[in-house]
Amino acid sequence: MPRSRSRIEKSLSKKGFQLEETHHRYWKVFDGERYTGVYTFISTGSGYKDYDDSLLSRMAKQLKLGSRKELCDLIDCPMDENAYREILAAKGFLK
Repeated sequence: MPRSRSRIEKSLSKKGFQLEETHHRYWKVFDGERYTGVYTFISTGSGYKDYDDSLLSRMAKQLKLGSRKELCDLIDCPMDENAYREILAAKGFLK
């Protein structure tokens, strides 16, 4: 099921991601002051107002999640920031 760009960004903002704007909108994960290397980007192009299953799957990989379903849980809020950080810690991205 597609997710809107605005819904994705609103969720990432609430889950502790930090925004860096260039020609894209990069959402990055930090561990305190240290950048973890985990990020995703949101295209600002008019063709990307909604993200389909293909783009959501790519985004899930960028965010080190095991599936598109996990990403949808992160976006739709069943997965909170602490649960996401636990996944990253288990995979060695957080101290």
